[in-house]
Amino acid sequence: MKNKFFSIVNIFGLSVGLTCCMLIALYLHYETSYDSYHKNIDNLYQVGTTNIKKGEKNDNAPYTSPPVSAALKQEFPEIEESARLLGLMTDDKNLFQYTPAEGDKKSFLEDHGYVADPSFFKLFTYNFIEGNPNIALNAPNTMVLSENIAKKIFGNQSAINKVVHVTSQMNGGYDYLVTGVFRPVNSPSHIDANFFLSFAGGDMEKYIIKNGNDFARNNMFYTYLLLKQGTNKATLESKFPAFIKKYAANDLKRMGRDKKQFLVPVRDIHLSTIFQSNVTPPASRTYLFILASIAVFILLIACINFMNLSTARSSKRSSEVGIRKVLGAEKSSLVRQFLGESVLMTFIAFLIAVGFTILLLPLFNQVSGKLLTLSLGNDKVLLLTFLLMALVTGFVAGSYPAFYLSSFNPVRVLKGKLTNSMAVVAVRKGLVVFQFIISVVLIIASVVIARQMHYMRTADLGFAKDQQIIIPLRSTNAKAVSNALKNEIKNNPKVLSVGASNYYPGISNPSDASFYKDGQTMLDSRHTRLNYIDEDFLHTLAFKPVAGRLFSSQFKSDTGQRIIVNEATIKEVGFASAQKAIGQNIYFDLQGKRYSFQIIGVVKDFHYEDLHSPVTPYGFQLVNDNTSFNYLTVHAKARNMANLLKQIEGIWNKMDPNEPFEYTFLDEQFQKNYAADNRLAAIVGYFTVVAILISCLGLFGLAAFSAEQRIKEIGVRKVLGASVSTIVSLLSVDFLKLIIISVFIASPIAWWVMNKWLQGFAYRQAIDWTIFAYTTIIAVLIGLLTIGSQAIKAAVANPVKSLRSE
Repeated sequence: MKNKFFSIVNIFGLSVGLTCCMLIALYLHYETSYDSYHKNIDNLYQVGTTNIKKGEKNDNAPYTSPPVSAALKQEFPEIEESARLLGLMTDDKNLFQYTPAEGDKKSFLEDHGYVADPSFFKLFTYNFIEGNPNIALNAPNTMVLSENIAKKIFGNQSAINKVVHVTSQMNGGYDYLVTGVFRPVNSPSHIDANFFLSFAGGDMEKYIIKNGNDFARNNMFYTYLLLKQGTNKATLESKFPAFIKKYAANDLKRMGRDKKQFLVPVRDIHLSTIFQSNVTPPASRTYLFILASIAVFILLIACINFMNLSTARSSKRSSEVGIRKVLGAEKSSLVRQFLGESVLMTFIAFLIAVGFTILLLPLFNQVSGKLLTLSLGNDKVLLLTFLLMALVTGFVAGSYPAFYLSSFNPVRVLKGKLTNSMAVVAVRKGLVVFQFIISVVLIIASVVIARQMHYMRTADLGFAKDQQIIIPLRSTNAKAVSNALKNEIKNNPKVLSVGASNYYPGISNPSDASFYKDGQTMLDSRHTRLNYIDEDFLHTLAFKPVAGRLFSSQFKSDTGQRIIVNEATIKEVGFASAQKAIGQNIYFDLQGKRYSFQIIGVVKDFHYEDLHSPVTPYGFQLVNDNTSFNYLTVHAKARNMANLLKQIEGIWNKMDPNEPFEYTFLDEQFQKNYAADNRLAAIVGYFTVVAILISCLGLFGLAAFSAEQRIKEIGVRKVLGASVSTIVSLLSVDFLKLIIISVFIASPIAWWVMNKWLQGFAYRQAIDWTIFAYTTIIAVLIGLLTIGSQAIKAAVANPVKSLRSE
């Protein structure tokens, strides 16, 4: 209470540090608790596949072919149950239509849908509030909804036995009987489902039946196994090579491929580095490590602040220590006193930090994209952990001041001869250097991440992404009228072009084939993604031809047997050049039959996926059936986009009045692939500001300490004629040296860390010298602003007051 400013600054610094630590700890706790609530979690595994092909890098994927699930259960008695899950990967949303007994048909768009086997709910724990999970998906054309969707569609009525028409590009359009409703648990899962459709009764079942019992192709199903209690995972995995040999060897040989199956514990899926993708994107361990490091370092900075601010006040308490020692106080009792004060201040800071954390959680959730909670009633264990962390922090922060203050010689301090050894000064300066090393590393990290984000937003993707409106065609009716819709939109003077396709850049594309050229076989084939388009799609997105031509309605010979490929395809398949590939055929084999395609054009390489991934072979095939496309892409030239969208909506409502009109912009849709990176940029940016703020408090403490120790020297200098600017520079130059030292030490550390982070991008902005130059300028300016206030205050002080005791 006597030193209110000192106490407030100390408690504020600690509370800010603890708040940051708590927020990040809540985030890390959330990320490491995925799927922990499932009853069978200790024996629950996902089947992974390693795809092997000569000349290509082995690829691990979380998918299997359709018959693997049932065959594994049949083959191995160690497996108690198995189930398949299929994401509706070509659908960002699905059309739900419900016609009540009285009233008009209602249409809804719902996302996060999956097709699942009847046994799925025997493996995974879902909190059913209506229906029986054991039989919910047994019958064909049945579905299970989340409570939120059920309330949206049916209000407060029971959802059981209601019929909903669900339209999916991947699974077709069918009536589904609602057989279950589940309430989402307040715990994360790698399966982010809002609804499940029965595997039986949809287009996917028909497709698999048509393609036969193929263990080599159609690797798009997530397969899960529930192992019997006591089963050894490694022992079971050792039997898989014989399983592949028995069921898939012949098909794989014809494809020129091989594969291996392995098991991944469901508990580990979210943090697994084995797969690049899964049901939901896995968390980046590097990302979590960066956040954990930030939390630790911010707390260390807060502790260092406490030490420096405490020692900065040491001369004020030296007489107290001397009197106590003269009156018989032992060093141990003084250590306990100062540690007690430190722990008490930390406890006060902890209470403030809990309040800050609860207040800031909504903002932090918005930045992090999570739904984190902290309840005083429900999270007692977590709060006790935070309290323990705070008390340890208080002990660590108070240890140095306690031992330093309690070591004063009573005779010397009572005579006013308190001095600091070189070792003590070196320690104090070392702590400030350490603080600024952390701050500089964070500043460099923020700049590197911001530059990479800007690069990804502005990089040439190989096609025109701006002013492109994407209109999904979700139902059979929408597809049927799509050609008329396209022609009417194209006639609008505000539109440059309209194209139709099955996919567009930036979204998942499961269609593929393995191509080879004349003189080769499937053993030499190269995996190639395929998109099925009309003659206007490539023109609409302004793909750049480097050889040959694009599809055109003027060429009647353009059919499904013609193909346009990118430069990567030409290189991988083995053509000498793009020009020499024109007119040549490429082939792929399927079930013993060879299919031939003539190359009529080669386009410049483009990014059909985000910039995390390298450009790989890609091809376009022409489809003359205008009722099979999934999307229309409208290239607008109008500046008044709102007016054009209103006109397009009017055309849509005229042609398809029973479905809601929706659209997205291609550039915005593509940027969604960088959501996790943008969140990292925002979090690192915010916490960098906090780290700098706390570091400045530490520098402020050291500046105050230095000015206090040199107050008589400054008085003498002023009496002898020194100017204010001379004294300010005298007090500032030592601290600026510490900052420069911090920059030199931090720069290589930051370069190494951020270079590792950038390795996650196939295309990245290099870390150049300008980043370090900007960082040095920023750090020096921050230091000058912090030190300047204390230096000027000391320089303008009346020398008579500081010297009269002499």
